[in-house]
Formats: sequence, C-alpha cells, structure tokens
Amino acid sequence: MTASAISRVAVVGTGVIGASWVAYFLARGLQVTATDPSSHARERLEDAVRQHWPTLASAGLAPGASPDNLTFHDTLDTTLEGAQFVQENGPERIDLKRELFAGIDAAVGPDVVIASSSSGLLISDVQTACRNPERVVLGHPFNPPHLIPLVEVIGGRLTSAAAIQHAIDFYRAIGKRPINPQRELPGHIANRLQAALWREAFHLVSIGAASVQDIDDAIAYGPGLRWAVMGPFANLHLSGGADGMRHLLDHLGGPIESWWAQLGTPALTPELKQQVIDGVGSALAGRKDSDLAVQRDSLILAMLRAKAAAPDIP
Repeated sequence: MTASAISRVAVVGTGVIGASWVAYFLARGLQVTATDPSSHARERLEDAVRQHWPTLASAGLAPGASPDNLTFHDTLDTTLEGAQFVQENGPERIDLKRELFAGIDAAVGPDVVIASSSSGLLISDVQTACRNPERVVLGHPFNPPHLIPLVEVIGGRLTSAAAIQHAIDFYRAIGKRPINPQRELPGHIANRLQAALWREAFHLVSIGAASVQDIDDAIAYGPGLRWAVMGPFANLHLSGGADGMRHLLDHLGGPIESWWAQLGTPALTPELKQQVIDGVGSALAGRKDSDLAVQRDSLILAMLRAKAAAPDIP
C-alpha cells in the first residue's frame, strides 16, 4: 500500500501528544481508532479534539474531515483491527515501551509501519521486542503535533529503508515536514537543540545573571523571531553579509568558541527548580494557560501561512 492510500490510522496512547495526533489525523480526513488505558481517557480525548478543532478548521480541513471519524476502544487488539499505520504515544519507559510494541507488533500485519512518538528513547532498544522489527520507526513530532509540521523519522538497527521511506511519504502526504536524521541519539535532533538552550537558560537563572522573564523575552523578541522563519545555519549565513557563512565564521568563529567554553552545566537542584517555578509563575501571573495555548496556536498558524506564501524561505 502506498503512503497516500492510507485512510485508517490507529493511535495508541492519547495523552497530550496522542490526542494532538488524533485531532490532526482527523483533520486530514483519516479514519482514526484510538486507545488509552488511563481513567476517563475517552472523555479527555474527545475534549482535546473539540479544543483543537477550531484551529485545525482555520488551517483548512481535508475533504471528509470530521471528529465523527474517531472511534475509541478499550482494548489494544480492537483498536488495531484494520489499521494501515500505527502512531504510538506510550510512557517514556523502555520496559513499558517494549511491552507495548510487542503487543502492537503481534496484532497488525507485517507490512504495517509502527511509529513511535518517543521524545528520547532509541528505536533500536524498542524494536527488538517485535517479531517484525524492520517496520518499526521513530515518528517523533514536535509539540503540538496538530499544528507544528516537524516529524523526526529515524530507523533503528533493524529498521528497513522501505519502512523509513514509507513513514516519510505518509507524513508528507498529510502535510507534515518529515526529516530523516542518519544517526540515533537520545533526544533525537530537535530536543537536543532545545536542551542546549534550556541548559544555558537554567544556568543564567542559577547564577543570577537574568530573570526567567528576561530570558523568555530575550528569545521571544530576539533570535526566536528569526528562528521561526529559518534555522540557525541559514540565519548565520544571512548574518555574514555578502560573503555569507564564510565571512561569519572567519570573523565570529573565535568569539563563538569562547562563548561555548563558558556555557554552564547547571544541576536541577530543588532550589533551582523552585526558582524557575516561581519565575514562571511571576512572569505569567494573571494569564490562563488555556488562553496562552489558544493564542500561541493562532500565532503559529499565522506564521506558517506567512512562510507558505514566501517561496524562497527554505
């Protein structure tokens, strides 16, 4: 089956990420079956789809898209019946992940790709629990999946090239922006890049160099605006003027190296945790998380539309 012919997707695990995937798959006109063993999972999933739907409708729905195309099941086997692609979103624990994948693998045909949304686990450590490990891939989205296009598609040691390509083709067919990093690393690519920034942000708070609000403002009203348009290398290239990246590295390479040498290695002590928690509470005082999320999604959608209308932006 070609990726564009997939019409029925099973979603295993419907927490924040899984529910966002469900809403997106529904908006792309797919039939979705879902399961999650936690209490009141069905109700929370239906609420999440309702909350996400106005944003998805604003972005544009595929023909036949409807929340009514969702079916929730209490058992894994029933959820997987007839599935043509599986998106797994279970807990980030290798023992639970392996057990879950063994069950999924046993319930679907050997040609069905099973993708994991895992934020940091290596697919090589998961797929060995399966009888058909060659069809197991990482399909890690960027939160929230119903809005952010990025999906990191990575194979494990036993994954076939065909399965990787099938997953890439499927995600691309439903409007995602898949990338295929060539090496497995804990945290993959995007989360490692985030972690590098988080490390220095926590360090700056820990040494009293800046407040939580200062750091958020420094990113949101500084480089974050550029990063929302293009990635770090493209932005560095433009910063180099007529000679681009070569000029930039010739003139700022030394200072950049010196900054790297001075970056902090903070420990998340109870004191630092509380300092950051208090800082976030102060910075966001008087604002509701639900309102922030709605307005964030609206601005992201506007940015995506603007980027789509700018053909030279990579």
